[in-house]
Amino acid sequence: MAAEPGDNALASVLRVGAGLLRRHGLLLALVFAGLLLPLWVFGELADEIHENESIAFDEPILRFAHAAAREGLDEFFVFMSKLGYSGGVVPFDIAFVLALTALRKYREAVFAAVALGGSALLNLGAKLFFARDRPSLWESIAPETTYSFPSGHAMGSMTLACVLVLLAWHTRWRWAVLVLMVPFVLLVGLSRVYLGVHYPSDILAGWAVATAWVAAVYLLVYRVNGRPWRRVVLPAADD
Repeated sequence: MAAEPGDNALASVLRVGAGLLRRHGLLLALVFAGLLLPLWVFGELADEIHENESIAFDEPILRFAHAAAREGLDEFFVFMSKLGYSGGVVPFDIAFVLALTALRKYREAVFAAVALGGSALLNLGAKLFFARDRPSLWESIAPETTYSFPSGHAMGSMTLACVLVLLAWHTRWRWAVLVLMVPFVLLVGLSRVYLGVHYPSDILAGWAVATAWVAAVYLLVYRVNGRPWRRVVLPAADD
């Protein structure tokens, strides 16, 4: 029996789709999981905050964290909070970009600088735009005076983690970087909730917008066929 035209068309579509996934599957996954999904999460949270709506899970999680407070945990989470910003992430960001530049890894340095620096500027702008007050359920042992949404600590730690993971992904170090950065990001975010200076939604929003921003910068710098650490061959100038 001769194949129907519709069967040939379907087979062609499937063949093209399989080829696309084989060649650009990682890129498509990055666009969806690293860009579209985080933007949707941030948009949903931002809409609630912009309309001054309370988010159902914020207060219960804060109260649960406060009920678990202990002296030893206080010291640990104050340390993690400092490590997640001025005591760790910020100086590491600067040293990392400078090191990449010194090693003449210019595309990697540009990617890291734009991703890390742009994330900090995005956070400042978003805080001023949404102007969400900090939680005030109890007096924090490490109080903050700036606005709350989204969390700068969450954005900074997640931005650094995404930058390192993407740069390491095509190397033998990717799993080591993941094993280090996943608990680091989680603990920094948890420290801000434990200390009572951020709502959980601030943390989620910070993680989401940081992920989307780094994915966008990565796609811009490396485009479709690019990959970190490859030598860039510049076209010869015309005579």
